[in-house]
Amino acid sequence: MRIKFRKGDQRKFFDKVIESCSSPSLRGLIQFGLKINYQTLKSYYNENRTLPEDFYTDLCILGKIDVKNKKVRVIHEHWGQKLGGKH
Repeated sequence: MRIKFRKGDQRKFFDKVIESCSSPSLRGLIQFGLKINYQTLKSYYNENRTLPEDFYTDLCILGKIDVKNKKVRVIHEHWGQKLGGKH
């Protein structure tokens, strides 16, 4: 499952996590045990990609944020993909 935020809210979510962890930057989040590439983290921050649900819960735990956020939408893993053979 993936987590989809409203436009602009995903970046605010990351800023909130960075602030609550007293991290100097986005790159500083990796030192807290997140097993993710920096480029992928940056594309999540820039809202180019939706967040995986398990990564979202890890960030919520890290930033002490309630997981049951009303501003997010849970979407299917293959959301937005075209069906093969359909025109």
